[in-house]
Amino acid sequence: MDAHLQSLNDLLTSRTPSVSVIMVDATGSTPQDRGSKMLVTQAGLHFGTVGGGRVELRAIETAQAMLADCNPNQVTRFMEWNLQKDIGMTCGGVVKLYFEVFNVHPWVIAVFGAGHVSNVLIPMLLNLDCQIICLDTRREWLDKLPASPKLRAVHSEDLPGEVATIPQDAFVLLMTQGHATDRPILQKLLERGEQPYLGVIGSKSKAAVLRRELKEAGLAEEKCGRFTCPMGLSIGSNLPYEIGISMTAQLLEVRDRVFSDSA
Repeated sequence: MDAHLQSLNDLLTSRTPSVSVIMVDATGSTPQDRGSKMLVTQAGLHFGTVGGGRVELRAIETAQAMLADCNPNQVTRFMEWNLQKDIGMTCGGVVKLYFEVFNVHPWVIAVFGAGHVSNVLIPMLLNLDCQIICLDTRREWLDKLPASPKLRAVHSEDLPGEVATIPQDAFVLLMTQGHATDRPILQKLLERGEQPYLGVIGSKSKAAVLRRELKEAGLAEEKCGRFTCPMGLSIGSNLPYEIGISMTAQLLEVRDRVFSDSA
């Protein structure tokens, strides 16, 4: 494997925030040739070079600014610099650099339940730029999920107790074995505070029952309806694959709105 790709793969596997910088074009007098590459982390230059000196310093500063400010909808940038006018170098060349961010503010999706729909949905989600946590009391169902560095499978006998481990900015889907096991998790999440997306698999009648039971359990009325049920867009049938597609579409819709608002 190319050394740049190997180093990038190591950073991806360790989930280290980083920026890949590639010199896609170079004309005139420049300190490096077209195709030179480097990787930048929050600590600075991690691997490779795009020329050293002032141009590399500017590229590192640009990459570090992207690491500080990036969101999932703004992960690439294209820069063109005249080395004399823009960088203050004596050589009169022009460089074009492509920046791409990895592992910054990852989109985290927490799925409670590893049943039939989860085993269809999660492989779809793994094709997206996200990190997934799947939690279940049944190890045999977790074992059916695909192996991926983007997926963390958690076997636990106390799913409501696992709520404290879920990031506040995670999208959360409740798809356990039924109403009785979904509701305690839902109540814990609503008591803790709002997630950007909190969904429960089921019907409108299930949603009504959940709201009534949450209110009877003492949850403030304004919190009782802060979840999505049914989940997914109103498309397709009740087949697991079609449910998975509709859920994925809704998650993308909410993700784009949430991260656009926070940009």
